[in-house]
Amino acid sequence: MKMNLKAAAAASVAGVLALTGCSASGSGDTKNTISVVGYSVLEAANKPVFADLEDTTAGKDAEFKTSYGASGDQSRAVQGGLDADIVHFSLETDVTRLVDSDIVDANWKDTPTNGIVTSSVVVFVVRKGNPDNIQTWDDIVKPGVEIITPNPGSSGSARWNILAGWAHIVGNGGSEADAKAYLTKLLNNTIALPSSGRDATTSFTEGNGDVLLSYENEAILAKQSGADIDYVLPPDTLKIENPATVTKDASQIAKDFLSFLTTPEAQEDYAQSGFRPVVDGVDVGEVEGANDPSDPFPAPEKLFTIDDDFGGWADAAKKFFNDGEDGNPLGIVHQLQEDTGKQGDE
Repeated sequence: MKMNLKAAAAASVAGVLALTGCSASGSGDTKNTISVVGYSVLEAANKPVFADLEDTTAGKDAEFKTSYGASGDQSRAVQGGLDADIVHFSLETDVTRLVDSDIVDANWKDTPTNGIVTSSVVVFVVRKGNPDNIQTWDDIVKPGVEIITPNPGSSGSARWNILAGWAHIVGNGGSEADAKAYLTKLLNNTIALPSSGRDATTSFTEGNGDVLLSYENEAILAKQSGADIDYVLPPDTLKIENPATVTKDASQIAKDFLSFLTTPEAQEDYAQSGFRPVVDGVDVGEVEGANDPSDPFPAPEKLFTIDDDFGGWADAAKKFFNDGEDGNPLGIVHQLQEDTGKQGDE
């Protein structure tokens, strides 16, 4: 299916880029350089998207300069001066940090997808054959189950993961006290808190732990890469939405490329890497590495969202992840990390 869409992809991106051409200068090394700063799990997923641009007449001279790492770390790096035309992060708060620093326009969400470019859900990555029969959020906090999840202090993936656990309790009738008790068990079962989602996957595939909390797309990519793992979509989980935008001094070709990222053609590329499309009309086809390649993105029984169940990221970040530096109390998750001594790997 991918080869059949190449011509359509070329026509689509050519149409987008033809609106303005590629003559504007930007923050990159040349007028056609697009500096992309993203969170770690995008490194492999972006390659076919870049290739689609470069295979077109309009984009044949485009060059990409990339930097990938933990989402929060990448956002802080751009804030500190790292060159970027496009930022593609795990969390909305990593973009709003750059709005507050006057690097990104405040209206960055004024797009047909509200600034969202990729989407996924939280899943459990398990050993081949799921020997511990891990199926639900209650299974992972049983005594003796060893969990790996990234560090909420640096990784966007970690924040999605741990809020999915909170939503499992509160979203099914439990109290906030019940949810704190649940997260305490989860953290106590956690044997490693790597700095990024990609580092967490590497740790798990190297043989550590019984279950990895991760993005569905990261699990699919790991299987595509030959990892001897399976993954479980739990009955209830949290929808992951990853934002992208341009910086204020981005090159025009970068702005046009951002628009291309939410076309059906680019979304099909992302789908083949395990991301759930954020627009309609995407011909996903079969996705290698999915539990059912012909039906790669089944709907969970219950899907929680940040906006509907947490009041949006502005509220969630303050309530759960405040670092205490602004004079306010530590967020719930950071306090639980301190109480359990699970504050991240060195």
